[in-house]
Amino acid sequence: MAAANYLQSEDQFLCSICLDVFTDPVTTSCGHNFCKNCITEHWNTNDQYLCPLCKEGFTTRPDLRVNTFISEMVALFRQSAQQKASSSSSEQQVSKPGEVPCDVCTGTKLKALKSCLVCLVSYCETHLEPHLTMSGLKRHQLIDPVENLEGRICTEHDKPLELFCKTDQTCVCMLCTVLDHKMHDVVPLKEGYERKKAELGRQRLKFRR
Repeated sequence: MAAANYLQSEDQFLCSICLDVFTDPVTTSCGHNFCKNCITEHWNTNDQYLCPLCKEGFTTRPDLRVNTFISEMVALFRQSAQQKASSSSSEQQVSKPGEVPCDVCTGTKLKALKSCLVCLVSYCETHLEPHLTMSGLKRHQLIDPVENLEGRICTEHDKPLELFCKTDQTCVCMLCTVLDHKMHDVVPLKEGYERKKAELGRQRLKFRR
């Protein structure tokens, strides 16, 4: 349990030479740890046997042996990381019949959370992340997942139908707003969708009365 609690971050298990998680970690007499292959190749290409971190010199080439304690800690870390990745994947729902699948998933298709009107692609939680974190993709128009994204392209201008013309009650692209719908009342497609959805809800309530 103590070892599991110690596994806090990947940083403490990174080799300073390859910047990756240790493979066959060895410890020099100055107390620093490296992958066995990394430090071996480092000394093979240098005239002096210096520690890459503290620059302490060794008169003869040190006899390196794998540090079993650190090796076991690295194995626990890798196992913990794999379990977290597996748990995150299993929490996402597999696409069922009638639901929109992720277009990027290979093999088992996960349920899409959003569709992008610019990329014309539907994304599951994992593949949607770049659209939520990368500045260039944040500007893309995301909507609730829909099928037939190709039908969301303006046939006249070959641009995504990102807007809704309230005047003509139709979806339009950016070029439409400066040409055919120049003086019309235009709102973002998501806003128009929400208003339409609310309007249909009110109509259903009237019919039930």
